[in-house]
Amino acid sequence: MNVSLWAWAAFAAFVVLMLVLDLFVLHRRAHEVALREAGLWSAVWVGMGLGFAGLLWLWQGGGTAQAYLAGYLIEKSLSLDNVFVFAVIFSAFAIPARYQHRVLMAGIVGALLMRGAFIAAGLAVLELFHPVIYLFGAILLFAAVKMLRGEADPQPQRNRALRVMRQVLPATDRLDGQRFLIRDGGRLLATPLLLALIVVEATDVVFAIDSIPAVLAVTTSPFVVYTSNVFALLGMRALYFLLTGAAARFRYLRPGLAVILAGIAVKLLVADLYTFPTWASPAFIAAVLAVVTLLSARDRRRRPGGNRPGAPPRVRMKEHAGT
Repeated sequence: MNVSLWAWAAFAAFVVLMLVLDLFVLHRRAHEVALREAGLWSAVWVGMGLGFAGLLWLWQGGGTAQAYLAGYLIEKSLSLDNVFVFAVIFSAFAIPARYQHRVLMAGIVGALLMRGAFIAAGLAVLELFHPVIYLFGAILLFAAVKMLRGEADPQPQRNRALRVMRQVLPATDRLDGQRFLIRDGGRLLATPLLLALIVVEATDVVFAIDSIPAVLAVTTSPFVVYTSNVFALLGMRALYFLLTGAAARFRYLRPGLAVILAGIAVKLLVADLYTFPTWASPAFIAAVLAVVTLLSARDRRRRPGGNRPGAPPRVRMKEHAGT
């Protein structure tokens, strides 16, 4: 798929416009995002993501649109796991709910740039050394097994990037509104918001190692891979505020994500022996997510109230005194 420069420029302008609108108009003042607001914006972003698939269908045909839809579903489904990890991070740093949007916004801007670099590097490696697809397949299988085992989420306070940052820039436990940095006695100090942002960015790097190869298993078009990533990332904040209070309801989420990653890994590993039709990936992902939703809903009806041992925790955010 050859995409002209004007298409890249138009898409970049759209992303910048949405970020500016979000940061300086819709969320100019810090506030706790209500469930209704989060639900509305989740619907808006999903509608935009699916609408872009329709635009690609009209512009480049059904094959390109199906590849984009598969990539979008992969990123969207894997972002569900990100949501629960972000909740743990905010809880560890005691970030009040009204400031979490600010951290996520800055994190997504960084992720947009980082994902672009990851995608470019992945495509370059695939072009230069085709057998690397087997390495990508092995990475995805390893991620699937780790997710299926339900290994514990990373502990934010032990994050290596955070330890390095604290050696370079002193930190304070005091919040000062939405500021990431403050001055105290002539010293520049990092606030808990900046520390949480560092861990969020470092965590996204880990998630990208799994998700980027998964999307590259569907398509190697830079435009399709990047746009599917962008739409999933832009909708992640609203998804976070929508789902953090209902984390325990998704009992079968991680097994479902493990199945998706394993299925994509198999597609990569047998790519030289068999080529799956383009529609197979989005259909497979949608089917797995549907089964996960139905099983989780049924289990919730049978066992009302309470968290299952090992399920993602319900996280209640507390503010520091004096904030």
